Amino acid sequence: MTKHQLSNWSRRRFLQAGGGLIAASALQFGYSKSALAKAIGQALPQFTALRPAQKGILTAAHWGAFEAIVENGRMVGVQPVQDDPAPNELIEMAPWQVHAPNRIKTPMVRKSWLENGPGSRTELRGSDEWVPVSWDKAIELVCNEIRRLQQNDGPGSIYAGTYGWKSTGMLHNCRALLHRLMNLTGGFLNYSGDYSTGAAQVIMSHVVGSMEVYEQQTCWPNVLEHSELVVLWGCNPHTTLKNSWNVPDHVGLDGFAQLAKKGVRVITIDPIYQPGAKQMNAQWIAPHAYTDSAMIMGIAHTLLSEKLHDEAFLHRYTVGFDRFRAVLLGESDGVVKDAEWASGICGIEPEVIRQLAREMAQKRTMIMAGWGIQRQHHGEQPHWLLVTLAAMLGQIGLPGGGFGFSYHYSSGGSPTARGGIISGISAGETPANAPAPIPVARIADCLANPGKTINFNGRKITYPHVKMVYVVGGNPFHHHQDTNNLLQAWRQPETIVVQEPYWTATAKHADIVLPCTTSYERNDVEMGGDYSQLYVFPMHQCVAPQHDARNDFDIFRAMAARLGVEPAFTEGRDEMQWLKAMYDNMKSQARTAGVALPPFDMFWQSNNYIRFPIPEANKQWVRFADFRADPLLNPLGTPSGKIEIYSQRVASMNYPDCPGLPGWLPPQEWHGSEAAKRWPLSLNTAHPEYRLHSQLDNTPVREKHAVANREEILINEQDAARRGIRSGDLVRAFNDRGQILVGAVVTSDIRPGVVRISEGAWYDPAQPAEPGALCRNGNVNCLTLDIGSSMLAQGNCGHMAQLEIEKYQGEAPPNTAHVAPPSAA
Repeated sequence: MTKHQLSNWSRRRFLQAGGGLIAASALQFGYSKSALAKAIGQALPQFTALRPAQKGILTAAHWGAFEAIVENGRMVGVQPVQDDPAPNELIEMAPWQVHAPNRIKTPMVRKSWLENGPGSRTELRGSDEWVPVSWDKAIELVCNEIRRLQQNDGPGSIYAGTYGWKSTGMLHNCRALLHRLMNLTGGFLNYSGDYSTGAAQVIMSHVVGSMEVYEQQTCWPNVLEHSELVVLWGCNPHTTLKNSWNVPDHVGLDGFAQLAKKGVRVITIDPIYQPGAKQMNAQWIAPHAYTDSAMIMGIAHTLLSEKLHDEAFLHRYTVGFDRFRAVLLGESDGVVKDAEWASGICGIEPEVIRQLAREMAQKRTMIMAGWGIQRQHHGEQPHWLLVTLAAMLGQIGLPGGGFGFSYHYSSGGSPTARGGIISGISAGETPANAPAPIPVARIADCLANPGKTINFNGRKITYPHVKMVYVVGGNPFHHHQDTNNLLQAWRQPETIVVQEPYWTATAKHADIVLPCTTSYERNDVEMGGDYSQLYVFPMHQCVAPQHDARNDFDIFRAMAARLGVEPAFTEGRDEMQWLKAMYDNMKSQARTAGVALPPFDMFWQSNNYIRFPIPEANKQWVRFADFRADPLLNPLGTPSGKIEIYSQRVASMNYPDCPGLPGWLPPQEWHGSEAAKRWPLSLNTAHPEYRLHSQLDNTPVREKHAVANREEILINEQDAARRGIRSGDLVRAFNDRGQILVGAVVTSDIRPGVVRISEGAWYDPAQPAEPGALCRNGNVNCLTLDIGSSMLAQGNCGHMAQLEIEKYQGEAPPNTAHVAPPSAA
């Protein structure tokens, strides 16, 4: 603590706390717990950043921090932490997560694999019998495979990248622990990018010099003070802000509530009139699915033709607008991209498009865009065009103006606090001979086509021959597109290992299954507020590990021991020693920032969490303000240092599906494609309200949304009437990639020609291991398209598909998505 900081913290308080700190360490010298409790009680009031639990054990999840109520060794209830501004009801499912009937109880091995070795009867994955084995045997089998493949085929033969939201916690970060083990034992095939923002994060690095989709936004107090018009483009923040990558602070939800209370004008552009948009009295504009790029160009043309664009801003802060102007005016192809042209594609009346352009130019406008519009073919284009549109308005870097791509995610715009940051366990150094990562959404293509070379962001990547897949913290059978294609590609590897608490479809399609604990059965620590860095939450072990489950750190430590790398893997620390080291590092940062924190032992024993202070200046932070003030001193990370409406770097790659200028490129499937003649309905795969992707689908919260015991499908009244479908009916949705059962919700809140099925329902094939079988639970990825967004980003196209629906005839089949395999129950 510096002299200045000490002066702000009175000598008397410092000495009082110091006495408590000395006494707190007494536990290690044999003093009683009552003495420790008394010492802690004396010292804690001096640490103003601490917040106490009220009645339960502090822990946290992606849907919020809470106190677990435990009785007789069982978690029986929860209570949100005291200063959560918008508690998420999903925390109520924590007891069900711990005590779920479909927990994996003991290590299991697929019978054919166990009897005949790697590569045996891979077509039986998903339908073979399971054989229980001891932990020692399971560890031996996995480590023998790692050693065999590293020695015979090299690191490219093991895909241990995996992908998914895992669980919260900085130590038991299963993906980092897996990578740490694999890097120490020879390397592995990793992935790049993600399913959430695969196209946008790549193109934005070329346009504004950063991924942008994960950047802090102009802060909410500034938006509330200055924004006169908020345009929600393809996002549903009232659903997606309930959860967070770390632990949510839920400030974004409060921001939108304040926006509505103030009466700020809001326009939502989305094929669905979301309940949250209704709450804000938002004007609803519903374009055809996948046509956002054309609509944006129509708005841009209106700005240009009516001289509403900011020429001075474009000249000083961007490059390439002259080329874009020529495209709008049709100078290269003879097609003027005006409102009439856009209307013919997106289905919005020309005058609505023109009026939208005028209003955006006349008011201080903040464009808040979601990520669904880039999870489609040519998905790079909409975000590139939205930045171009914002540049034409000339409000980027002004209070309450510009654009933001994470207001709908993890509370982007929540002001950043001053304190410290918890750093998690490192994945370690990648060996020099490790193969280049593959784009994450191309995993099925990689498994099915070893030796194939693809383009990716200016490089060529050749798929290695993957013989082993190790999945932790993810669920490919629920987040990867074209499930039936994945099912066949999944047969290619010789060995598939899944480390998971539950019998998901991915676990059911493995060879070796290792039961890991939920986050409530182990100790950990996590940050709260992805952008605000507002909290540090202890995640105390609430109950003992269930059945024969082990925590992720211990599983990988056992493998490290067997593979001869345990000292490097553990660095001589156990679970609590790692947590102390992480805390102490954060505590040192906080001290530098003028925030006093107690020693780790006191923090851990006290059942308190930390809330850092927010400097007043941070509440008025404006994204790109420094760049706008002086673009020479504060250049962007692009080659020109400016916003690149035209990217010479992208143009030099010569990709026909992603040229150097943004524009409208018709996707492979949309209402104007050949596919639509056979499959007339366009699919929207929104995030679910009562899940986090596939997490919690196996809990009773499912009863709040399931229809006919299946995932629900939103259908416009006109489309339903033509097919004789009513709300509550069991419906078969299908195309040439697959078929699923869903429950009908007939409504006027979705555009005709569009249906919505939320992603994340667990895959439940009527004929296990048979490609094309009817999914009885409504896993939407049986219908989606598994192609790259373009040669540039190779992002996924999970938000795009054409399909047909019909009322299901016959007796409803059983739904066994959440049931353990008979031989493993």
